[in-house]
Amino acid sequence: MKIATYNANSIRKRLETIVPWLEKQRPDILCVQETKVQDHEFPVQAFEKSGYHLNFKGMKSYNGVAILSLQKPDSIHFGLEDAPDADEPRLARAVFKGFSVINTYIPQGYLLESPKYAYKLEWFKRLRRYFEKHFSPQDPLLWCGDMNVAPRDLDVHHPEKHLTHVCFHEDAKKAYAGALAWGFEDVFLKLHPGRQQFTFWDYRFRSNGKSALEANLGWRIDHILATTPLAEKCTQVEVDIEPRKATQSSDHTFLWADFRF
Repeated sequence: MKIATYNANSIRKRLETIVPWLEKQRPDILCVQETKVQDHEFPVQAFEKSGYHLNFKGMKSYNGVAILSLQKPDSIHFGLEDAPDADEPRLARAVFKGFSVINTYIPQGYLLESPKYAYKLEWFKRLRRYFEKHFSPQDPLLWCGDMNVAPRDLDVHHPEKHLTHVCFHEDAKKAYAGALAWGFEDVFLKLHPGRQQFTFWDYRFRSNGKSALEANLGWRIDHILATTPLAEKCTQVEVDIEPRKATQSSDHTFLWADFRF
């Protein structure tokens, strides 16, 4: 079973990236974040011949999540389900025969002094309560997405320069670790504990005339996490950098993992 995650930064702008990637790689499931489109404008037609079932929840210009799967889910759910404003465009859960997948687009946080950062930290606490409500750590469960946290020094270029960044600040890392401690393992770290590998390169960043990608100055903020029953079955995890080199690319690229049953 091949699972992939990708922050599209507008799915309508990335169709020329996503559709060919699906045709070539054929993951069983692709989790997409930042679709940035209202549901009635989601580009369903572009995927008609792909063989994928589409489940999505979005809004205009911001956020948005989608789960594309070769197998039709037994059920699909959106949002944290803990309040009327349950952030439906930030969380999708698909239930399949034998396992479930949660796709999240975690709030970025903006600035440390911003209410958006406090909201981000609280979001991780709410997410852990969501895990506790619906699952046990013994359940076969995958959690994928853009977590907007680089958990280790290896996961960001020049970590000493980013100590006050909302995606690397100590409180953000602790909040993320608290959610993981419920019962998840980072499968990339499981198979590549010492490798530095980024998944995001900022469009705006340049160094000595080179783009962030050319200089490989990035962040690892996209993750695939698994409970023990699935983590122990993970045999391969890789980042596909090629889509990020395209002219009209997202600032993220695809992360995928293979699980053998």
